[in-house]
This record gives sequence, C-alpha cells and structure tokens, in this order.
Amino acid sequence: MIEASRAMDLPPHAAEGRLPIGEMLVAAGKLSARDLEQALAAQLEMQDLLGRILVRLGLLGELDLAQVLARQLQVPLAQAEEFPEDLLAVRGLSPDYLRQHRLLPLTIDETRLCVAMATPQDGFLLKAMRLASGLEVTPALALESEIEVALQRYFEVTDQEEGDEPRHDAGDSEFVEHLRDLATEAPVIRLVNQIIGRVVDMRASDIHLEPFEDVLQVRYRIDGVLQNEPPVPIDMAAAVTSRIKLMAHLNIAERRLPQDGRIKTRVKGREIDLRISTLPTVHGESVVIRVLDRASVRIELEKMGFASDILSQYRELLARPHGILLVTGPTGSGKTTTLYASLTKLDSATLKIVTVEDPVEYQLGGINQVQVQSQIGLDFAHSLRSILRQDPDVIMIGEMRDGETAQIAVQSALTGHLVLSTLHTNTAAGAVVRLVDMGIERYLITSTLNGVLSQRLVRRLCEACREPVELADSAIEAAGLARFMSRGSGRIIYRAAGCPVCKRTGYLGRTSIHELLLVDDPMVRAILDGSDANALHSLARSRGMRTLNEDGLRKVAEGVTSLEEVARVTQDQQDE
Repeated sequence: MIEASRAMDLPPHAAEGRLPIGEMLVAAGKLSARDLEQALAAQLEMQDLLGRILVRLGLLGELDLAQVLARQLQVPLAQAEEFPEDLLAVRGLSPDYLRQHRLLPLTIDETRLCVAMATPQDGFLLKAMRLASGLEVTPALALESEIEVALQRYFEVTDQEEGDEPRHDAGDSEFVEHLRDLATEAPVIRLVNQIIGRVVDMRASDIHLEPFEDVLQVRYRIDGVLQNEPPVPIDMAAAVTSRIKLMAHLNIAERRLPQDGRIKTRVKGREIDLRISTLPTVHGESVVIRVLDRASVRIELEKMGFASDILSQYRELLARPHGILLVTGPTGSGKTTTLYASLTKLDSATLKIVTVEDPVEYQLGGINQVQVQSQIGLDFAHSLRSILRQDPDVIMIGEMRDGETAQIAVQSALTGHLVLSTLHTNTAAGAVVRLVDMGIERYLITSTLNGVLSQRLVRRLCEACREPVELADSAIEAAGLARFMSRGSGRIIYRAAGCPVCKRTGYLGRTSIHELLLVDDPMVRAILDGSDANALHSLARSRGMRTLNEDGLRKVAEGVTSLEEVARVTQDQQDE
C-alpha cells in the first residue's frame, strides 16, 4: 500500500531511489505508522496527493509536510518572508494563470525563472511554464495557503493603484498571517473535518457556525429543523472560520463583507458539494455551509410524496408542448428538486432541454445547464435571451426573480416553449398575483400559465418508534381528518416518540405535501376579472383542489407524519 504514495507524490525524474513521502514522515516522527495506513486507505478512495489527504484529515500540519516533502523532492522550501514585495512580471505568464495554478515567481533573470509552487512535482506545469516564458524553470516548494495569501495581497495592491478598494494596514496583515497559521495547524484542520464529516451520519442539509460573545455555536439543519451541537471555544472561532474560507478559496483578509464560495469533498465515500456563505456579525463571521449530497437527493416524482390524483394531473401539465408551469413555496421547500424530477420525466433524447440556474445544484444527464454569473452580467434575463437562440423545446428557470425574467418567460411560452420555473409565494393562487405584480398583463397570464404546484416539506415519522393515538370522533372532526379516515380502520393516527434510530427526534426523513392549481376556463375568467389570491384560491378549492393542509392531513391519516408537524409547516394556511 505504501507504494501508492510514490506514484501520487513523486515526479518521474525523482522516483528512483527515494523513500515515499509517507515513510519519510514516519521516519521523521511527524506521523505514526497507523495514521499513514489510514491516509493511504483514504487515498485509494479520494484519488488525491497523499500529502493533501494527510492535511485534510488533520493528521499533519502544512509546514510539517512541506519540510519533509522538500527534502524528498530535493527542492528548496520557500517561506512567506522570502516572497518578493511585488509580483514579478513574467512574459508569457498572465496574472490569471498564476492565480489559477497557484504559482508565485520568486526570481527571474535572462535565462532562468524560479517559481514557488504548491506542487513542484507537476512536470506538466513546469513544461508549460518553460514553453510559455522561454526560460528554464526552477521550482521551489511553498505552502499553498501562503501562495494564495501572497497572490491575494499582490492583486489587492493592484486594485488600490487602480482606485479600487483600500489596502489593509500592516497590523491587519499581521493578524491575517496569524489567522492563516492557525488555520493550517492540525487540530483546527481535524476539527473542521469532524464538523463537515458529521453531515452524512446526521443527514444534515446545512451546517451553521454562529459566533457569539463566548462560544462559536455549531448547529445542523436536519429534516428542516436546526439542532444544536456542542459549541466550539470562542478562541478557536477565527481559526475555524479561516480554515473553511481557505478550503473554499475565499479571501481570509476580508472580514467586513459577505463572501460566497464552494468546496468539493468526499465524506465516507460520498461526493459532497458544499456551498459556503459568510456574513460579518457583531462577534465575528457567521458561516453557513449548505450540503449538496448527490447520493441522497431523490429526483423521481413517484418517490416525492405526490398523491396519485395530484401526480396524474401534474404529469398531464408536463406533457403539454408549451406554456408555463410554476412550482411555488418558501426557501427550502424542495422546489428545485421537484423541477429536476420533472425534467427527468421529459425525453431529453428527442427534446432540447436547457436550464438557467443560480446555482446549478445537481448535474443532469442529457440536459444543458447554465450557471448564472451576475458578476459578469450573465443574469437570468441575459441567459434566457441567449438560450432562446439555441432553439430549445423546454426551458427551466431556477427562479423568476424580477419582471424582466418573467416577461421573457411569457414570451417564450407564447412562441411554443414549455417553461418550468419557481416563485416564492405561500399558495398556488398567490403565484398569479405575483406575476401581475411583476408587470405581466392578466391576458398574457391566462394565455401562458398552465398550472401552479405549491409544496412544502414535512418530516416523516420514524417507523421504529412512532406511537399510535386513538382520537375521539370530536377530535377527528375538529382536526379536519374525518374525510381522510376510513370508517373501518378505527380512529388511529400516530405521533412522534423518539429512539436511537431517529436520534430521539421522532422523525426520520421528509416527504412533500402539495396543492395543484389548474388554469381551466373558470380560472381564466376569474383571472381576467381581476380576482385576488383569496378569490382564486376559493375557486380552485370549489373546483376540487386539495390544499396543502388537506394533503398534509391525508398523510397524517396514512401514518406518514403527525398532526403537529402538519400544523407547523402549514400554519399560514390554517385560516383559509
């Protein structure tokens, strides 16, 4: 197994007669033999350099690794204090190229270029620099984090000279260097890996790291509800935050403005995509890590909790060749997942399907997915105009955020495209009023809108511990369950209890509840007559629409969830 480290960490010219890096670390007393075996096992799965894996696992500090790796590769170790004061200009190597590959020119003369690299064993990169610059390239090893900080400083200086943001003062720079040092120490790396590593076992969708006066509170969102975990001592808060920012390639020197980034990693054999958001608060930076786990997402409509009648009607709307189909609900209600599941029901072999999303959460085979990049002007509206020139049959818009996007969506539907999108409204009927508020004429809404699906996510009762409850007839009537309880099955529903399987919560997993508003002839007339959301909702109910609350009560009667959970999720629907 030790030979695996030789191929990953040693350049071809240095492979002969050298001890593998793992053995050298053990011999130097930097690593135990047991830790090496653990890292080698992880390397087979993660397919990355052994040194990087050791650092990511928190088994080794970056500096300890660099000292031994420099000795193995027989290259000098360049430390931050040896970096040039200003970025050296090298013909053929653009600043963007240096930043992309984490390269930092140290010295240059007429024939030779010395470059600090995080991977001086990368023969392809050395050859590319030699061909681009026309110089002999001599590599030196440097810490990847130190290279990133230096490049960031160089570019900040350039921005200041061009009249952009002010440069940090010397005291601030020293503090940033201190943070970087703390963030690359093994205990901090190990702690961050433990925090992230628990998401799989806990089935968490988000991690919240919230700084307060005396602790850094750690909370996981599980089945839509936040749960507190043991906090991190406040004196480690800045180091933990900096470690996460380094992993997401964010600027650790910037602590005054929000930042967004992304980390791709593997946790217990599963590919995990982490979306990082930082927000300055009174006591430090609050960090939210959104977990996108491809293995856990369900993109099959049949497995998303649809009642058979609602699913049948929804499929009919999907089968229409043109028009708009909207999915509504608050943030975190599964709207995007429903749209993904809807797209998988369409025949991508015969249809041109294009999506525009912010961000692209999961990649779907056979479907063209466009990532919005507002910082370069590629917003929803701009993307949609370009997409229409691609001759699509089906367009999925991640979210209708403004009137311009809604106008283009309506025009697309009028010209023969099927448009799927989401809106943030509480009810299906509210989507119609929201479109009017966005400036869409009512006659255009009735000409293009096929239907609106509103949904929420409710927690499923843990089948290992749910407790039966027998209700009196009056209680069944008061709860609105009478129409869903079959007369022969008694008056039994279930409530949450709690056991080790569900971590004492009483719930395990989530399912969807829905209401589907169909734009039929009576609904068209009501929209054209200027009816408000309440009137449209009442009309839809009289036409057979089951509300979110009613669909939730059906699941209570089936033993899927509890009355308390449906009440929590649909409390804004109770009086309708």
